[in-house]
Amino acid sequence: MSATSVKILVPGNHLMVGLLGQHDELLRVVEDAFPGARIVVRGNEISVDGPEAERVGQLFEELVALVGKGQRLDAADVGRSIRMVKDDLRPSEVLATELLRAARGRSVRPKTAGQKRYADAIARHTVTFGIGPAGTGKSYLAVALAVQALQGREVERIILTRPAVEAGERLGFLPGDLMAKVDPYLRPLYDALFDLVGAEGTQRLLERGTVEVAPLAFMRGRTLNRSFIILDEAQNTTPEQMKMFLTRIGFGSKAVVTGDVTQVDVPGGRSGLLGLADVLGGVEGIAFVELDNRDVVRHRIVADIVAAYERAEQGGRGAFRAG
Repeated sequence: MSATSVKILVPGNHLMVGLLGQHDELLRVVEDAFPGARIVVRGNEISVDGPEAERVGQLFEELVALVGKGQRLDAADVGRSIRMVKDDLRPSEVLATELLRAARGRSVRPKTAGQKRYADAIARHTVTFGIGPAGTGKSYLAVALAVQALQGREVERIILTRPAVEAGERLGFLPGDLMAKVDPYLRPLYDALFDLVGAEGTQRLLERGTVEVAPLAFMRGRTLNRSFIILDEAQNTTPEQMKMFLTRIGFGSKAVVTGDVTQVDVPGGRSGLLGLADVLGGVEGIAFVELDNRDVVRHRIVADIVAAYERAEQGGRGAFRAG
């Protein structure tokens, strides 16, 4: 690639700190990602020289668009934007999409292109399957979009459910009454609600029955109308349970099914999620979205761990195979 030179004019000095970061910390993230580029900042003009100048220029244009819309960038946002630009994607179309105004005025947005694709699929389809490793925001985004639908009066209630099977434990071996036994399984869904609507808001929704949190077995025999239903940890359903859940969906309802097919704990490995895309892939109103380590938004080491396991599985090392 031949060396080029690009200049970016930032529309206003007031955007420069948000763009470059305090003490130029965000600028250093860009420099580290493109070591062959020479970046010079003078006033509100950014000059880039080198073989990757055009791509770095595209990156700064995207970041300027984000800052211009009032978004506060941090190093993680810039890192994700760099990955998107390298994949010929536009961060401004991903990171600027507000899904929900959460508790304390915080904005909930997709952080990766995969998360944006997942959120769009949920908006457009009756049933969406979000499949991917830990840390990709599958459950959190589903709960955020459920709260959005409830606030927009698109549904009358939210139902959060999980199979009560994890890591070899069974309800009968846990202490306490039924709710005490299922609470550890449902806690991640409670946590997402607490973060999105606050502790008091969550308590009000639960007391009114507007939000119901229950183990999957409680869904049998019901028809769920005008509801936003989330089945979490679906890799731990049996095929029979999955069919039972999917046939609970009533009029005016939307369902999101999340799972990680590499973490199957259901006895015998008979997961209701495995192979389901082949069965339901042609059904209108159903979408399957796969997320991967590029969509992990927890600590960077989580993405590295996921990638390491994926490499081990691809290498045929049996100790890392699911089931």
